[in-house]
Amino acid sequence: MQRDHAEPALEPARAAEFNWQAHSILVVDDEEDTRGFLERALRPRCGLVEVARDAEQAARLMARLHFDLLILDIALPGKSGLAWLHELREHGFTGDAILVAAFADLDTAIAALRGGASDFLLKPFRVEQILNSVRNCFQRAHLARENFVLRRELAGLGGEVSNGLVGRSDAMQQLREVLHRVAQTASTVLLLGESGTGKEVAARALHEMSPRARRPFVPVNCAAIAAELIESELFGHIRGAFTGATESRNGLFHYAHGGTLFLDEIGELPLALQTRLLRVLEERRLRPVGSEREVPVDVRIIAASNRDLATEVAAGRFREDLYFRLAVVDILIPPLRERAEDIPDLLHHFMNLLTVQLAVPALAVPEALLARLAHYRWPGNVRELRNFVERSLILGTFPPEAPNLRGDALPVGGDLSLGEVEKRHILRMLEACGGNKSEAARRLGVSRKTLERKCAEWDESLT
Repeated sequence: MQRDHAEPALEPARAAEFNWQAHSILVVDDEEDTRGFLERALRPRCGLVEVARDAEQAARLMARLHFDLLILDIALPGKSGLAWLHELREHGFTGDAILVAAFADLDTAIAALRGGASDFLLKPFRVEQILNSVRNCFQRAHLARENFVLRRELAGLGGEVSNGLVGRSDAMQQLREVLHRVAQTASTVLLLGESGTGKEVAARALHEMSPRARRPFVPVNCAAIAAELIESELFGHIRGAFTGATESRNGLFHYAHGGTLFLDEIGELPLALQTRLLRVLEERRLRPVGSEREVPVDVRIIAASNRDLATEVAAGRFREDLYFRLAVVDILIPPLRERAEDIPDLLHHFMNLLTVQLAVPALAVPEALLARLAHYRWPGNVRELRNFVERSLILGTFPPEAPNLRGDALPVGGDLSLGEVEKRHILRMLEACGGNKSEAARRLGVSRKTLERKCAEWDESLT
């Protein structure tokens, strides 16, 4: 085989914009010279490069290591590279593959591309050829992950893009300090707090301050996905795994690889899936639905719940071992009523954000309004304040009975417990929405499942 010993360095501009060290490659070729050539060209650049002489040895490596890309010789001894790639695809492998061959005709090249190869190279090839092919594969995979995450955010499945931690209260200063300290570790984190306190914002802050900041942040609301679909959504599935699975599909763990997966409302996960999630957390490996092959994963988990998981464990609705595995570090996000001094900053923050989104002018904020807002209990927390600002901007004025547009301001003080305040607020919202549970849940900033559970606890009719 012809080899190019004068291996050029990557151009400085390209090297600065492309992170080779974040990627891993498995080279499978029975020719020792080819393996050595590719290893010398790729190992100084990539985070992980392994080599194998045949499909059997390569399969053993893939069983314990994650690879973003395969460079695969078509003419392997025993099982051909093309046949093995077909087999990998059938078992759910969705990574890129570059097929190489010493001799090939057009039919072979077409078969390689139809078989799921990202590129096809003919030996002998030069260093710049293989580097360009590898770079293209990595960039396509990066764009696919990025586009997937952005589409989820734009569709509203993962919440709005991070606004940062707003507020100068002692409670927020302490929260920032804790998040900054925890962010530097790889430990699993459990965020606790009432609905609407900003647990996803805290999770994004953890990610942005961590060494994984350049990798994906993938949020998922466990309560918003049907129980029969959430396993496939998280772990992916192979073609034919269940009725309607016409093609293999990656799960959210795949898209979060190297980064952070945020599992919001984790208390809503079915017990059977809790068992599978625990195994993934302990072994750092997952098995797509219908697949016999396990896939290594490198994902940091941040979970969140507005329910008392210790109580859920005692009631048998949440696995105790998973609870302790998640709560390596647990952080309580304070409710808005305990940091009322942050309300002016939050109000102006949402005003600046929403005037751009809604294309409307900002409103003057009188001191009397701030005083009334400071004495309201905010059962919906920061999310309720954001909704209040949005409604006011749409109407062009702050309602005189602030904070609620419909005159249903809840009394502060007196003999009402927090649970009673929450109950009255939810029932009034249901009434305002004409009994439409989905719309009421949307305005309250909770899942419909959570709303139905609350009403069931109060023995209220949902009709």
